[in-house]
Amino acid sequence: MTTKILLNAVKLVFLCVITTSSAQEINTGKFGSGLFNLKGKDSSFTMKIGLRFQTLANFNWDIDNGLSNPNSSFLIRRSRLKFDGFAFSPKLKYKLELGLSNRDQSGISQFTSNAPRYVMDAVLKWNFAGNFVLWFGQTKLPGNRERVISSGDLQQVDRSLLNSRFNIDRDIGIQLRHRFNLTDTFLIKEIFSISQGEGRNVTTGNVGGYQYTTRIEFFPFGNFTSKGDYKGSDLKFEKKPKLSVGVSYDFNNNAVRNRSNQGAYMLNDTGFYSTNISTLFIDAMYKHKGFSFMGEYANRNAQDAIAKNSDGTLTGDIVQVGNGLNLQTGYLFSKTVELSARYTNVTLNKNITGKGAENQYTLGISKYIAGHKLKVQSDISYTDIGFKTNKLLYRLQVDIHF
Repeated sequence: MTTKILLNAVKLVFLCVITTSSAQEINTGKFGSGLFNLKGKDSSFTMKIGLRFQTLANFNWDIDNGLSNPNSSFLIRRSRLKFDGFAFSPKLKYKLELGLSNRDQSGISQFTSNAPRYVMDAVLKWNFAGNFVLWFGQTKLPGNRERVISSGDLQQVDRSLLNSRFNIDRDIGIQLRHRFNLTDTFLIKEIFSISQGEGRNVTTGNVGGYQYTTRIEFFPFGNFTSKGDYKGSDLKFEKKPKLSVGVSYDFNNNAVRNRSNQGAYMLNDTGFYSTNISTLFIDAMYKHKGFSFMGEYANRNAQDAIAKNSDGTLTGDIVQVGNGLNLQTGYLFSKTVELSARYTNVTLNKNITGKGAENQYTLGISKYIAGHKLKVQSDISYTDIGFKTNKLLYRLQVDIHF
């Protein structure tokens, strides 16, 4: 029923676009710049409507004295409908992004009213004074760089193991953003966020405490071209070296999920088990003449990582505490072909989680037909897992953006 409602809503949007053409200017640009670009005749609003999806093929094997237990899958990894522009004034921008694939909508639970999680982003951005911008709504928190990079702008098929274990993803709240120049070329950006602390599309209220996130970024050689500090690969072939170094600290007060605002809810005999969880990210992005390098470090700690009942007995739930390191590089041999490599280490606290270290080695190749808007990407990964069978993974993905 809910799927039919969403499809009808999408149809209604396009019907409105067609039937209201007399009241607005409708412009279409080059491929990848949006399906429709609307502008009110009085210039009181704009709206860009975009659509993208990724088709992915996975092939994986266990490595135990040879290749065994082969498995394969084909899926629509992501499918998104996006709207953005400004309302009333260019100083008030907005973004709405809907997830249409099954993977986008996963996470149905009593905390999301047992309904698919269609809404990815729904955020207003108000430039209320100078270089100060206030964000209000649901969007990505200012956590690790790799997570904030759009899934459509990645250098490889998908994000790393560090991201899957430690990222703080999206949440609902407010963010205050500011930027200033220390010198003519040295740029600094700051972000402070207060959010609900339980992830996106939670409708039952704030079960634990609030989540506080702060981030600062340093650009000693100035800003990147076309927001390249949050895009994989140096497709703009930066003529001069560009570097961004970022530090994020996240504190989730009385968190009730085992990965801060992500993962499973922790339950005990009185309801929810809660504990303070802190996460630190240090990352960097460097680009110059087709060469790119990204490095990330993550650390998660908890005040008491082992969930307990009121009488002190263990529930079996555990906060996923530990460290992660991700190093990734790529080089464009032409404007359309790139080789990339990645090394990722995830080391959870073995005394608490009972899990050892994971090391993943990935080699990728990308063909950019129209930059990130139309590309074919492939990679192969070997994962050395200390506590279970090692894995070999091959992936092939086509990504298209309108």
